Amino acid sequence: MGRFDEAELRAALKHYGGVVDECSRTRDWRPFADLFTPDVEYIEHAFGTFHGREAVREWIVDVMSPYPHMRLRHDWVAVDVDNDAVVAQICNILDHPDEPGVEFTFPNVSRLVYAGDLQFSSQEDVYNPARDAPQVVGEWIAAGGRLAARPNVRMKYPAG
Repeated sequence: MGRFDEAELRAALKHYGGVVDECSRTRDWRPFADLFTPDVEYIEHAFGTFHGREAVREWIVDVMSPYPHMRLRHDWVAVDVDNDAVVAQICNILDHPDEPGVEFTFPNVSRLVYAGDLQFSSQEDVYNPARDAPQVVGEWIAAGGRLAARPNVRMKYPAG
């Protein structure tokens, strides 16, 4: 058994979701990094591995700059109390600019290890945005969506 029970793990994930919702609402992704311990290891299968909260902050602000309004939704969650971890499928969502309720989405599976005090010591995102994002973002742009900035982060491991 890990250090934290299922209720605390679920509460931490709920807090995580609330912070992400606020980042999307305000279009300020800097607070996302505060969900993690100062020594976090964040493994992002397309963009590389980030060591430390400030590296995560720099990356998330840069990667989300074209999509500051992107929402993230947990579609399902598995709780691993033996390892103080949660695994969730997260949908990356761009809302239709003119039709409420219409979403452009692509999935991601994330594993987060909880460290206590509503902070996670690691996150690993498993997905292929090089394969999934271009079509979804292209359809969103065709529907009238507009980027807030030019993408300025290159994938370290693009699909090939």
